[in-house]
Amino acid sequence: MMGHTHALSGAAAWLLIAPGLTALPTLGGLAGELTPVVANVLSPGELIAGALVCAGAAMLPDLDHPHATIAQTFGPATWVLSKAFNWASGGHRHATHSLLFALVAGVGCHLLADHYPIGRDVVVVLMIGLALRSIGIGVPGKTITSALVNIGLTAGTFVLFHSRDVGYLWLGLAVAVGCLAHVVGDCLTERGCPVLWPVKHRWVLPYRIGIKTGRAFEIKILGPVLSVVVIGLLAVRLMPASV
Repeated sequence: MMGHTHALSGAAAWLLIAPGLTALPTLGGLAGELTPVVANVLSPGELIAGALVCAGAAMLPDLDHPHATIAQTFGPATWVLSKAFNWASGGHRHATHSLLFALVAGVGCHLLADHYPIGRDVVVVLMIGLALRSIGIGVPGKTITSALVNIGLTAGTFVLFHSRDVGYLWLGLAVAVGCLAHVVGDCLTERGCPVLWPVKHRWVLPYRIGIKTGRAFEIKILGPVLSVVVIGLLAVRLMPASV
């Protein structure tokens, strides 16, 4: 699927599960400690931050594709990173398009959020930047200019969240959900994904009825529907309060 479709699906997934986070008072760390996921409920700022992070994380599996939207987000920096992932994962739609990648990304980001504030902030900034770029923020045909615009907007958004004391104990969960949303989305296409990688079998859902990436259905129906879903869910979740 296309980048904006993945990002919208990630945002929608977060907004759907966010109310259920209050049912998860603790999350076990690797060292055996218990870390709260949320205090009581997510604040409006955390809800929006989570939607952006999850939208950005829904782009992460495509780090294995040097020509994907994610590779163009921060110019040469993300392009080089994408080339490295492409080589390490065995090419496009291999290791990064799996449950294992989603799990590793989620656990890794949870540990960063729990123990390394600087690493956490880097991840949050990257996810926000990916989310903004995926929805079309940038200048067509101008890679460097688009990267500079994205950097400015990303920095401003992050500073705004910081000024509102947004917490990120949910970061690992948002990243994992975003990656899973990407995998599910690509399983709906005709190529499918190696969900149980390193098992190479590709899953297509529904079986043998794959959506063709970038065709009329995705552009004219799926994309607009997801946009409406995200806007509707955001309005419902923010109805009791304003940011």
